[in-house]
Amino acid sequence: MTGLFVTFEGGEGSGKSTQIARLADSLKADGRQVVVTREPGGTTGADILREVVLAGGAKRFGNDAEAALFAAARADHMECVILPALAAGHDVLCDRFVDSTRVYQGRPDNAAYLAALERAALAGRMPDLTFILDVPAEVGLKRAAGRRGTGGADRFEAEEASLHEARRLAFLTIAAQEPERCIIVDATGPVDEIAQAILDHVRVRAAAEA
Repeated sequence: MTGLFVTFEGGEGSGKSTQIARLADSLKADGRQVVVTREPGGTTGADILREVVLAGGAKRFGNDAEAALFAAARADHMECVILPALAAGHDVLCDRFVDSTRVYQGRPDNAAYLAALERAALAGRMPDLTFILDVPAEVGLKRAAGRRGTGGADRFEAEEASLHEARRLAFLTIAAQEPERCIIVDATGPVDEIAQAILDHVRVRAAAEA
């Protein structure tokens, strides 16, 4: 039996890392084996790329080049981490995945290009569930600022609040277009309640796949 592939999406400061950790602990308590990973990252090469991108080193090459870098890292991530773990029956929880590329690197004129990159990178394997943690952009940015303390904002956190709000709406649009995969979670509520709602959804899907 293959494991469940669950991804977490949302804007900066939406609580993805916290909720992934909570879900991993709950699933392990249920007796399931869990692999936690992230994008960009997950392999040695992809982690190097992550540092370059978050520092702004790829921004000058434009959205399409940045998307191609993410796709190359994603293909490596799929081959080396995600697909082997799923085949071994482990659940995979990933902080950001293909929807972040659609939202952060997407434009009205490059949808076909991004779709081609997806086909090349994903080997036909989309997530079983995607949780979109939804918070107003200003709330998320305040959380992100509190989290990093005296550290500087990364390449994405430093962008205008209006752009972050536009990305929030783009995530919600994806959820509306793919309701079988995507679940919108109000991430402004108590952490425990959010974690329980996510766990309930995952348990239902796991029972359906058993």
